[in-house]
Amino acid sequence: MEIVTVKTKSKEYPVYIGSGIIKELPRFVGENCKSVSKVLVISDQTVSQLYLQTIMDQLANTYEAISYVIPSGESSKSFDIYNKCQTFALANRLDRSSLIIALGGGVVGDLAGFVAATFMRGIPFIQVPTTLLAHDSAVGGKVAINHNLGKNMIGAFHQPNAVVYDIDFMKTLPLDELRSGFAEVIKHGLIWDNSFFEWLSEEITSLEDLKEEKLQYAVVKGISIKAEVVSVDEEEKGIRAFLNFGHTLGHAIEAELGYGNITHGDGVAIGMVFAMKVGETLSNHEIYSERIANWLQKFDFPVTIPMQLEATKLLSRMKHDKKVTSGKVRMVLLKEIGEVEIVEVDDERLLSLLA
Repeated sequence: MEIVTVKTKSKEYPVYIGSGIIKELPRFVGENCKSVSKVLVISDQTVSQLYLQTIMDQLANTYEAISYVIPSGESSKSFDIYNKCQTFALANRLDRSSLIIALGGGVVGDLAGFVAATFMRGIPFIQVPTTLLAHDSAVGGKVAINHNLGKNMIGAFHQPNAVVYDIDFMKTLPLDELRSGFAEVIKHGLIWDNSFFEWLSEEITSLEDLKEEKLQYAVVKGISIKAEVVSVDEEEKGIRAFLNFGHTLGHAIEAELGYGNITHGDGVAIGMVFAMKVGETLSNHEIYSERIANWLQKFDFPVTIPMQLEATKLLSRMKHDKKVTSGKVRMVLLKEIGEVEIVEVDDERLLSLLA
């Protein structure tokens, strides 16, 4: 087992990473949460069928634990499901000493974290991610639900008390979900660590390579990069915005197609290639877009905007991005592998490239 420590202004907490470590969940709870009155485990229909009973059995010897299962998929990050979770918590008499455990992927983590952030003005929660994608979303304390006008627009900064990342959960992931999470791993290398990106390009030649030691190394590196960025900028007032590389267009594509009709990672892959092309037009020289697009296609990532999407509608979606100021789109652009910058891009240029 490896432990990555996340240090922010508001909280310091451990991220436990390893195979088979979920059996130590009660110990992790005890070490990171004081006098827990009750535990609410929030999971989704898919994950609950695989792991919920095991988690409940482990907790039962030490804690009073209850569970709530939400529908699987991005559509559950909604006001309706959020309200149902809050109602369940109130009906079952959770209090300020209660703990919420998020058992699932990024959707569950974001939703359950936002429930924890707002229930009685904030109670502790622990992330137990079950997907590769969640290696990014489970760390850093950004929790949220979606709005029809934009993804993750209603939320808070609420750091978990701990993250328990059992690599064995990845064994049941469908390939498209593994690929989706891999996009965020690639992003971490591109924005922060050239040597890590080169390791990925040399060692990961297919999704089949993402297992055991290589998978754990990729997860540890990705989380370590995220922790380093968050420790400097917890509330995204500076360099934390770098983590949104590929997300300005990626989120717009997700919203325009309808949440759940394209995986988050596929949207980010398109967004990263687009951001590189924007950077190339601004600097008047080719950076890495062609090389990286060709490499991404080896994993079946899409690298072009879906034909049915209109440029003007995508631009309108992009203007709902949280980095937009005074109606101007500000994008994270790649200068070199491992180095990015935030640049204001005019509408005319964006419309031209989107089309």
